[in-house]
Amino acid sequence: MANDPRDAANPMPRFPADFLWGVSTSAHQIEGAADQREPSVWDTFTAEPGRVKDGSTAAVACDHYHRYPEDVALLSGLGVDAYRFSISWPRVNSPGGLDFYDRLVDELCAAGVRPVPTLFHWDLPIRFDWLERDTAARFAEYVSVVAGRLGDRVTKWITLNEPAEHTLLGHALGTHAPGRQLLFDALPAAHHQLLGHGLAVQALRAAGATDIGIANSHGPTWPASRETADVEAAAFYDLLLNRLFAEPVLLGEYPEGLGELMPGGDVQGDLKVISEPLDWYGINYYAPTKVGAPQGTEIEFGGIRMPAELPFSVQQIEGVPVTDFGWPVVPEGLTELLTTFRDRYGDRLPPIVITENGCSYDGVDDRERIAYLDGHLRALHRALEAGVDVRGYFVWSLLDNFEWAEGYERRFGLVHVDFETQVRTPKASYAWLRDVLRAQR
Repeated sequence: MANDPRDAANPMPRFPADFLWGVSTSAHQIEGAADQREPSVWDTFTAEPGRVKDGSTAAVACDHYHRYPEDVALLSGLGVDAYRFSISWPRVNSPGGLDFYDRLVDELCAAGVRPVPTLFHWDLPIRFDWLERDTAARFAEYVSVVAGRLGDRVTKWITLNEPAEHTLLGHALGTHAPGRQLLFDALPAAHHQLLGHGLAVQALRAAGATDIGIANSHGPTWPASRETADVEAAAFYDLLLNRLFAEPVLLGEYPEGLGELMPGGDVQGDLKVISEPLDWYGINYYAPTKVGAPQGTEIEFGGIRMPAELPFSVQQIEGVPVTDFGWPVVPEGLTELLTTFRDRYGDRLPPIVITENGCSYDGVDDRERIAYLDGHLRALHRALEAGVDVRGYFVWSLLDNFEWAEGYERRFGLVHVDFETQVRTPKASYAWLRDVLRAQR
């Protein structure tokens, strides 16, 4: 079979010997044990009728809080080098909350799996608000507490996960928590998250950390046509979803015209903090986006409602497979993205780690997921051959989980979870990736 890593006619290319292989999850999506932490904005959001498609919550999710030894055993059996998980700020704020992460990190270290925590993955304590500047300072204080407790065993850190999506979906369009529909008035949430990132880097450095990155989501933006209106709309979308979140971090500046829209009297001073040097830059990649001129009507794309007043329209990429989520499957987009970033940012771009890449498909015999991962790993290798400095790759996700506003209807896991019994069943893709990693050793 063409996707079998043991197929001598079409073997998976060899990656560098020190390449970091891992899988990812996030706290709110898998931990459960909601009664043992403060509420987050997602608890408030999911309690509102109609917010989540199947009406579910993450109160139990995968019950990882109680079942983490079983999940670490799955990581060990898979043969990954590292596990990217997130730390719940609301749990850390609760008595004994850091004890759980102590136990998890110890379990990972004992299994020979490197812990790679993300310090914010959307589950903001309800007492805070990214529209407020003070939240960035409170985030840095929390980061200092976590680093002081876990820094003797954790060496690789991620500050934020996907501030672009948290701004767009949570504050501009209202389809994610905290459910605001501010459109361009959501920009303060972007700026304050980026400022929080920079302050977190400073806090981690003060705690002795030497291996720090961010997990930003990026993808190529393709104009719907060569018409001027489509090209201009695509350029604006690329500015909002790619450049707005990359350039403050990498270049210490906002794209032209955006800096003056940011809150606060000393944006340039903030940018010096935001652009604290990183050891690597994390990219979450799922698909390119085809963008055209606004169509004047509300549309839904990939489960997201796009209001008519947006100055662009997101359109279907034709002639490619799609996942159960309706997302296009375009592995070559990953190669394009990585070479574009190399050319755009040059020596300001640190080594890259793919911090998420994955797909939603039902079923335990998930051949579509195998084909997806196979195609994207080969596309990643082509970027390496083209000279892009990529140091690692994390699959999203280890487990089927609570998929935000989609509830439990979308399954991204290498391991199937029966949410009634919590029984874990490794899928065909789990066995496939295990064999890929064995062949890379």
